[in-house]
Order: sequence, then C-alpha cells, then structure tokens
Amino acid sequence: MNDNSKTVVALLAGLAAGAALGILFAPDKGGETVDKLSRSLSDLKDRILDRAKDELERLVETSKEYGNSTADAYESAKEGLKEKAVSIKEEVKDSAINTIEQA
Repeated sequence: MNDNSKTVVALLAGLAAGAALGILFAPDKGGETVDKLSRSLSDLKDRILDRAKDELERLVETSKEYGNSTADAYESAKEGLKEKAVSIKEEVKDSAINTIEQA
C-alpha cells in the first residue's frame, strides 16, 4: 500500500470515527441515533468500496502495462536470438564450405 492509499484510509477511518461519535453524542432519541449511525456507516462503506474498486482497477491496468512490456521485451529478445542463430548458421555453413574447398 503506498503512502497516498494509507493517507486515504486513515482519513476515512478518522471521518468514520468522528461521524460515529458526533451521532452518538447528538441529542436525538436512541432509534434516530441508531438510524443516523447506520446511514452514516452505510455511506462510509459505499465510499470505501468505491475507493477499493478504483484502486483495484488501477492495479489491474498497471499489471497489464507491465505484462505488455514484458511480453514485448520477450518478443524482441526472441527475434534477436533468431537473427543471431541464422547469422551463426551462415557462418558455420561458410566455414564448412571453405574447409571442404581447402581439403
């Protein structure tokens, strides 16, 4: 978890704690307080889930980017090795022909 995510989580936790304490100490009847607290916690849950979804989507995109760059590097290395193999094959062939001609 990076520093920004930690800050957001801490901020949300602080907001939840503050909202819960504010509602608990408000001069409302017990049922009304419970309802307010329930709505407040439900809203907090929704915000946390939205944030988690956004972070997960960002993580998936980042991993796709790394995966694509890794696949590109693999393909590039593979092509380079093929070219080198063809070059070595030609050198061996030419060397064999020269050896046969000199014999």
